[in-house]
Amino acid sequence: MQSVTTTVDSVVIIPTYNERENVAAIIEAVFRLSRKFDVLIIDDNSPDGTADIVKELQLTHTGRLHMIQRKGKLGLGTAYIAGFKWALEHGYEYIFEMDADFSHNPDDLMKLYEACAVKGADVAVGSRYVTGVNVVNWPMGRVLMSFYASRYVRIVTGMPINDATAGFVCYRRKVLETLPLDHIRFKGYAFQIEMKFLAYKYGFKIVEVPIIFVNRVLGTSKMSSGIFSEGFFGVLRLKWSSLFNKYDRKALNP
Repeated sequence: MQSVTTTVDSVVIIPTYNERENVAAIIEAVFRLSRKFDVLIIDDNSPDGTADIVKELQLTHTGRLHMIQRKGKLGLGTAYIAGFKWALEHGYEYIFEMDADFSHNPDDLMKLYEACAVKGADVAVGSRYVTGVNVVNWPMGRVLMSFYASRYVRIVTGMPINDATAGFVCYRRKVLETLPLDHIRFKGYAFQIEMKFLAYKYGFKIVEVPIIFVNRVLGTSKMSSGIFSEGFFGVLRLKWSSLFNKYDRKALNP
C-alpha cells in the first residue's frame, strides 16, 4: 500500500457516536501531551452534532486533526478497520485505539508508545487486569463480567493476555499490514478479541501495560447484552476456525 508522508509517526483513532460532551475535551487532552500524536475521529453520523464540533476544532489543529464521517452507526469494528486503513495510507508507524469518553486516560498513550517504540513490542495493550482489577466506578456485576470474560478468552484461545477485550491499544504498522483487515468478522465486543488473537497467532510480540480504567462520567455507554453475547460465542468460533488456518507471515510478505 502506498503511503502519504506525515511528519508525525503516531495517530490516535477515536470512534464517536453521540459524544458531544466529550469529543472536544478528549482531542485537546491528546494534543496537550508532550509528545505529538495526530488524531483521527471516526464519526458514525452522530445526531447530536459531534462531527460539527470536530470540524470547528480542525480549524485550530490544521493537519493534525482528521475525521472520517460515515453514513450511520456501523459498528466499532468497522470504524477501527476504516481508521487502520486510513492510517496505513498516511504513513503512520504507531496506530492507537482509544475511547472518546475518558475511560482511557490520554496520558497513558505515552506508556503505550514507549512499550512499542522503545521496548520493542508489536502490540501494546492498556490492561485493566494485568496487576489485579484496575477499574473505577463500574458496578460490581459489570466488573466481574468483564474480568471473567477475559479469563474465559484466555482459557479458550490460549492467548497469554489478561485483558483480551481491552480497547486501549497501540499497534505497530507492520501488524496492521499483516492482519487480514478485510476479513475481520466481528463488529462489536469480539472485535477486540479477534484483533489480539490474530496478532498472537501471527507471532507478534504483545505486551500488557497496566492502566486504570474509569467509567464514563458524561454521555451514554454503548455497551449492550448483544455485544457480550457476540464476544462469548465469537471466541469459540475464533478458536475453531484457527484449527484449520495457517498463520505464516513469510507467506504473506515473501
